[in-house]
Amino acid sequence: MSPAGIRGGRLGVFDVVRLLGWRYWAAAGVASIGTAVLIGIPTDVLPNPWFTRMTPVRPLDYVFWPSTSLLVGMLLASYLLPAGALGQAGRRVGFGSGLLGWLAIGCPICNKLIVGLLGVSGALQYFGRLQPLLGFAGVVLAAGALAVRLRSFARGCRIDTVATRLDAAASA
Repeated sequence: MSPAGIRGGRLGVFDVVRLLGWRYWAAAGVASIGTAVLIGIPTDVLPNPWFTRMTPVRPLDYVFWPSTSLLVGMLLASYLLPAGALGQAGRRVGFGSGLLGWLAIGCPICNKLIVGLLGVSGALQYFGRLQPLLGFAGVVLAAGALAVRLRSFARGCRIDTVATRLDAAASA
């Protein structure tokens, strides 16, 4: 083991989590709360005076809402990292996972697009049954995109620099 506790010259999950720093975690917290509000208010999972839900909130909605919000918030905060993932794919996946989360917890008959395509009975009968799958897909997409971004961050970190920085912090 190196002096910084990094095994075999390779960063593990906990090493990356430790290296992210307070700025990342603060941004992830703010982005997660913002995502929860942006998804929760229009779907009326977060009670508010502006939107009314025609069907009751299901227990799975309370699982997909915070999990999607946390993962998308962490994904958004990863754009503050100096060696973040390259290209636009992460942004598209992050947006797609948030959209899937919103579709998954929303009221099936309150979504005008779905009602226009399937009708009210089709929205309840078909789309309502697909919503848990959409929620699961949204969580998996967000987790996958976050893993890719954090892996690229870890690969972008020079082990010597990280070990030196951690040793300097430990001796101070």
